[in-house]
Amino acid sequence: MAAVTISQAEYDKLVRGVEKADRLEKEVGLLKAMLRLMRLEKYGKRSEKLSDDQLELLEVEPGVHAGEVETEAEIVPEARPVRVKDHAGRNALPAHLERREEILSGAERMCPCCGEARCVIGYEEKEVLDLEPARYFVRVIKREKLACRKCPEAGVVTAAVSGPKIVEKGKLSDAVVVDVLIKKYASHLPIYRQQADLERDFGIELSRSTLNAAVLSAGELLLPMRDVLKADLLAGGYIQADETPVGVQSAETEGRNHQAYEFQYSRPAGPAVFDFQMSRSREGPARFLKNYGGILQCDGYAGYDKVGAPRMVRAGCMAHARRKFNDALKVDPQDREAAAVLAIMANLYAVEKEARENTLSQEERAALRQDKSILIMRELRAKIEQVALTALPASKLGQACTYALKQWPRLLTFLENGRIEIDQNLCENGMRPIALGRKNWLHLGSEGAGYKIAAILSLFATCKRLGLNLRDYLNDVLPKLPDWPASNVADLSPLRWRPS
Repeated sequence: MAAVTISQAEYDKLVRGVEKADRLEKEVGLLKAMLRLMRLEKYGKRSEKLSDDQLELLEVEPGVHAGEVETEAEIVPEARPVRVKDHAGRNALPAHLERREEILSGAERMCPCCGEARCVIGYEEKEVLDLEPARYFVRVIKREKLACRKCPEAGVVTAAVSGPKIVEKGKLSDAVVVDVLIKKYASHLPIYRQQADLERDFGIELSRSTLNAAVLSAGELLLPMRDVLKADLLAGGYIQADETPVGVQSAETEGRNHQAYEFQYSRPAGPAVFDFQMSRSREGPARFLKNYGGILQCDGYAGYDKVGAPRMVRAGCMAHARRKFNDALKVDPQDREAAAVLAIMANLYAVEKEARENTLSQEERAALRQDKSILIMRELRAKIEQVALTALPASKLGQACTYALKQWPRLLTFLENGRIEIDQNLCENGMRPIALGRKNWLHLGSEGAGYKIAAILSLFATCKRLGLNLRDYLNDVLPKLPDWPASNVADLSPLRWRPS
């Protein structure tokens, strides 16, 4: 074939066309990746990887329900060796529960051979869990009125008022208020459903305003206790932080909820403190962490930048970095580069598991990390830098590389101190009650309610972390708070409280 001669202008135009085609092809690939991730987030379970055909089905056939496709698309995981845990007994019921014996007598008590009565030689036992439904009753409190019949001019003497109550002059006992709190913020049962249950099961009609007022009264009593937990947290020198949105009714956003935020500041095996803010701005963390000079572990959110004292140390979260590479793998399950990065990160977590299973001290964990994790982190850095050279910056993989490299100095912090966790997953797990709450109680009634509810959440989360029985704690402490000296509130905090 004869050579074709073209002008320089035509050649330049052809080159521009090829470059444009390449650029458009990359943009199309990026948009497809974004669409796939959106579909996965909308329809797929986190542990599953739906195929493109399965995801297309959800878009093409509007009559197909997402649950149907999830069932069809369910992927059976590979068999893994199951570690058998030691049991006191298979399905044994808790030993601390009261045992009530019920003896079943045999129908044939007479011996068919000799006609004598059979004697009991033992029992065949079976244990079943039973319950007595909650029983509400009305406590009638009568205060004696005394008077002298001979000296009416002396007047009438009335018996002393009973002790303080959570809701002063209210018609709910302290035990009922505690039950409402636990059902709402531990069992995530909204007030309107509690109201309906009381009416359906017990014939008790209580207004929502009565129940809501009880919740807020308890929250107000717990505000000083939250301050005690905050002081202990700030003095501890190590804080994990996270935040999550909550809807709040506001006159400024009539017809829709204002998006406020609950910030959580916590320490592993220590207190968890929730801080309600009307926005996600830096103002909230700056106020909470004012003059704090310890370690702050959080993600890369800019709201935590330039807060605390100058000596404060920022630690990164490996789970956040890992999650971004996992998103890239969700977009393209065949992405070997993302899979390679995740495999190296898995080696880091294997070291952490080794430390945990051997119950190493902080010093021993630091030594183990120096021995093993440092080399893995070097390998991880090299791999991410290599991937970043070829990954499209706007792609999920490119974004994951950018985030990890930008956070790298903070991601290294856990190597220097055995006290620091590799990630802040414990803090994130503490946000689950709010995530569940958003689905059940939907929103907060007002800005003022947000601060009181933050106090309730702080006490609930701290009791859980410390292994305290929440109902026992609240039944003991809440009724004491109305008359308790403000200077001694710390004596009643979960950090000092012990069951009587």
